[in-house]
Amino acid sequence: MGTYTPLKHYFAGELAERLAKLIEPVYPDFPTHSFVQAVAERARPLELKGRVQLIAEHLCQAIHQEYPEQLRILLSIIGPEMEKEEGMFTEGYFLMPIAYFVEHYGLEHFELSMAALYEITKRHTSEYAIRPYLLRYPAESIEQLNAWTSDANAHVRRLVSEGTRPRLPWAKRIDAICGDPLVNLALLERLLTDRSAYVRKSVANHLNDLTKDFKDVTIEWMDKQLESGRLQDAGLVRRALRTLVKSNDPAALDLIDRMMK
Repeated sequence: MGTYTPLKHYFAGELAERLAKLIEPVYPDFPTHSFVQAVAERARPLELKGRVQLIAEHLCQAIHQEYPEQLRILLSIIGPEMEKEEGMFTEGYFLMPIAYFVEHYGLEHFELSMAALYEITKRHTSEYAIRPYLLRYPAESIEQLNAWTSDANAHVRRLVSEGTRPRLPWAKRIDAICGDPLVNLALLERLLTDRSAYVRKSVANHLNDLTKDFKDVTIEWMDKQLESGRLQDAGLVRRALRTLVKSNDPAALDLIDRMMK
């Protein structure tokens, strides 16, 4: 069995060199040596998020172009889509600084950046990067997310649920969309019967988040989905209500009981 290497250690000089070698053919003026040296030296005392941010900042400084051209260059190196549903961190981890780049530098370019996040999430994930766009452009984001619920790619459909989770792990907590959990639930309704267990697991986790802040609304909504026949996945229900079940919440226990009949 190999020695475990913390994820943060991948975000240093070696990754900087990998990115530089990919960028050079597209942007010959890329300052590979100074870029790699700066990242290698400054990454040492930083944790994961700090290292990802560091690389993104140095990419921005090294590509002396306006954001649309910087983005074009970075998207040209992201590689093929992941064919399987898992692997975003084990195989697509090197795209984390590019996702952060879009998150941090692209807010003035909604359509361009959302299109970039769409491509990135098929290779890594945009679940963190999309959140500032959701907060700044709620109506436009909701329209885009609704369209993505029927996308052919499971990673894109999962992004609808995972990117809007109020308590997404490793991410800053956000309120329900527009302050209304029914907006979140309307998006999740389109994914309840998704053909991918990977997507449905995200839906369950999102529902579990909502039960912590909007228990009554969420339970009532799930009850209606059960009565309508749309809520058919017992595993999804158990996962969605796991926090309430731990506290022996009667409404949650009753819903699960009726689900099993």
